[in-house]
Amino acid sequence: MRAKFAAIWLTTLAAVNSVYAIGSQNHASVEVVLTPEVEWEQLNPARGDKSPQAGTLWGDRKGSVPTGFLAKFVDGFSSPPHIHNVTYRAVVISGRIHNDDPQAADMWMSAGSFWTQPKGEVHITAAKGDTNLVLVEIDKGPYLVLPVEEAFDSGERPVNVDTSNIVWVDPPGMQASANGPKIAYLWGKLRDGQSNGTFIKLPAGFTGRIHSHGSTFRAVVIKGRPQYLDAEVKSLDPGSYFGSMGETVHQVASKAGEESIIYVRTDGKYEVIPANQQRPTHSLNRN
Repeated sequence: MRAKFAAIWLTTLAAVNSVYAIGSQNHASVEVVLTPEVEWEQLNPARGDKSPQAGTLWGDRKGSVPTGFLAKFVDGFSSPPHIHNVTYRAVVISGRIHNDDPQAADMWMSAGSFWTQPKGEVHITAAKGDTNLVLVEIDKGPYLVLPVEEAFDSGERPVNVDTSNIVWVDPPGMQASANGPKIAYLWGKLRDGQSNGTFIKLPAGFTGRIHSHGSTFRAVVIKGRPQYLDAEVKSLDPGSYFGSMGETVHQVASKAGEESIIYVRTDGKYEVIPANQQRPTHSLNRN
């Protein structure tokens, strides 16, 4: 029994060491931001103490570049009707969020839910829960909060997807497995040079790598506490971020007994590869 256990342990250790070696060449291109390191400020300073808090993960929401930031709401928060000058996408990380037309019935979205808010459309945002945290991303800033008098119809329509309606599938090119990693398509097309957003679900005990082929890769932990395997192993609480520029390999692991869900925004294809499997025959590519 001890010999069998030792063989399993050595096999696992070799797989993890292999993952480290694969990623060592692109260390300089990787950025990791842990949740406690996020710097917070008022999202809408005009509301003073009633403003939600915002913490930038990448980009600059006051500038003109693609940006991702965390928004934090107190329990019972409810905004007045308003619009934004740019369209945004959002994912609930914790708590419950309602985002809709001011006359719409409450539809509380829990962690792992996804929605979009078209620019120019009047809406409200409300939150309830001890900790209400959301990832917000925009393709171009600045991100502004404007009065309803400036509303306009951009032709876009909102999307609200509760976590219970997320559809999980096996990554293309990977052997189907009930216990393997899964993905969920949210927006865009996973093709070279095209922006897209997906969820990755890593099963409990997963060790492997995410191989990004696009020019940018942005990943935010939504659920679980996965580990980022680098020269220093980093535990990623929900809201933590890791990203890179150019083709990069990210080594990740999910703790035993706890699956992890990661939101990924990129502009190309990527692969999710368990440490005990070879590279898939096809990259993750959705037409």
